[in-house]
Amino acid sequence: MLRTVILLGACALALGACQKRTVPPGDRGICYQVVRTPEGTLKYNKIPGTQPDLEHCAAALEAIRIRFLQMGGSTRTLAGAYQGNFIFVQSQGIFTSRSWEQNRYLALVRTGDGRLAIPGAMPQAPAP
Repeated sequence: MLRTVILLGACALALGACQKRTVPPGDRGICYQVVRTPEGTLKYNKIPGTQPDLEHCAAALEAIRIRFLQMGGSTRTLAGAYQGNFIFVQSQGIFTSRSWEQNRYLALVRTGDGRLAIPGAMPQAPAP
């Protein structure tokens, strides 16, 4: 019985490791806005100009999100891609992942006034 459970667990892990992962384009300096089509595929819309790093691409995506909101849109989140990384613009901050299906990691946080900053870069207020 124990042997069967161990074998089934090993098979489940092996199948999980083979799961197809969606990876973004790796074009150097090119920032994309990513949208999911009704068919479930991802469409990559190139943002004009080049971006020197992931943080600048994230800022460009944040500017697009703000423009959508100012025009009366309801888009609170936005996805993008930069040099082989997905970027997820959310209310909590900017998250990144190497594939659409993998875990997302915090790249930039929002400051008290809504700006974006690298985690730990903002000085902490002294305790009263």
